[in-house]
Amino acid sequence: MKAVILSVLIAVGSGGGVQAKPHGALDKAAAQAGENTFAARANAGDAAGIAKLYTPDAIVLPPGAARAEGRPAIERYWADVVKGVTDVKLTTIDVRPLGPDAAQETGSFSMKTRTTPPQTLSGKFVIIWRRSGGDWKLATDIWNSDQ
Repeated sequence: MKAVILSVLIAVGSGGGVQAKPHGALDKAAAQAGENTFAARANAGDAAGIAKLYTPDAIVLPPGAARAEGRPAIERYWADVVKGVTDVKLTTIDVRPLGPDAAQETGSFSMKTRTTPPQTLSGKFVIIWRRSGGDWKLATDIWNSDQ
């Protein structure tokens, strides 16, 4: 269970993704808004809502666990994780464009376990965002712990 809890939360979006500005690149403010939505869904235990923030063919690469590929697998992964954590916070540090329909975000996370006593977990992440329809969504998601 500790390996699953150490596999932390990263993400995106409002509703089904971050609204894309016409012909605009993903900026830091939009990425942070997406992270806030992801954290709210994680804190609410909403794995289905988290999965909708990813592209249909997204890949999640958690530390110490098998990769999850596609929304159904991603939802199953997060369903296990969100049961064990609370007080999830995600912070966008930098966003760099990778062309008109892709961007790279780096950031940090913190959360508490639902154990007694609770432990605080922290780490960093890299996300590749991809424009999907009119929204920006997570396409590749990888992170690791600072502990």
